[in-house]
Amino acid sequence: MPQTAGSDGTADPGEVFIALGQMLYHGPAFDHAHQAICAAAVVLVPGCDHASVMTRSPEGELASPAATDSVARMVEQLEQEVHAGPCVDALVDDKPRLAPDLTDPDVPWPTLRARVLATTPVRGMLGFQIAVPGGRKLGALNLFTDRAGGFTDAAVHQGSVLAAFCSVALNAAEQGQEAQELRQGLDSNREIGKAIGLLMAHHRIDDAAAFEILRRTSMDLNLKLAEVAEKVLSGHHDQLPG
Repeated sequence: MPQTAGSDGTADPGEVFIALGQMLYHGPAFDHAHQAICAAAVVLVPGCDHASVMTRSPEGELASPAATDSVARMVEQLEQEVHAGPCVDALVDDKPRLAPDLTDPDVPWPTLRARVLATTPVRGMLGFQIAVPGGRKLGALNLFTDRAGGFTDAAVHQGSVLAAFCSVALNAAEQGQEAQELRQGLDSNREIGKAIGLLMAHHRIDDAAAFEILRRTSMDLNLKLAEVAEKVLSGHHDQLPG
């Protein structure tokens, strides 16, 4: 997949949706959805060298359905063994969980820190919750960098956008929605991403809140998400909740 980074090294939110959508819905089924999310993270999140997805069943059982490589799998395994870390914490906390520099002794997960430093090249970690409407948690997206300080604010922002989109995509997959039906909306993803950026600036909110405005308004007005995004881009802010 081609790089979607701009001149400042960050990926445009609209391009995030398009690129991931193409990866998620390339085939007729969702068997590779988690793997596509991991692959997209490495391409779209600045500084990300490895990624994994941890899921939790309604009974509380943890699983690791996908990872980019053995390094990501090793770190996620360590998190599960010590029951601590950004990904484990993200399962119960909807805020991004960041450890920018594992060489810093003040990292909030000291046991995990020591084991990761001793067994992997990872020097920074970033975790995001993946949730579905209604608040039931599906799991978490875990991102890793091999450079201390490799995750900046741009990485947190892009990771948040990615995790929000993943929540919607995985929820659709869990409900049995056909991939072909979802593919039909890919052409409008650029507009949706632009609308999210505009709402963020207009209301001074984060990307997750902006996406929720689009989603809620889509339901309230009985309009497709793309149609709501078009109204936002056309300057029809009065039709949207604040």
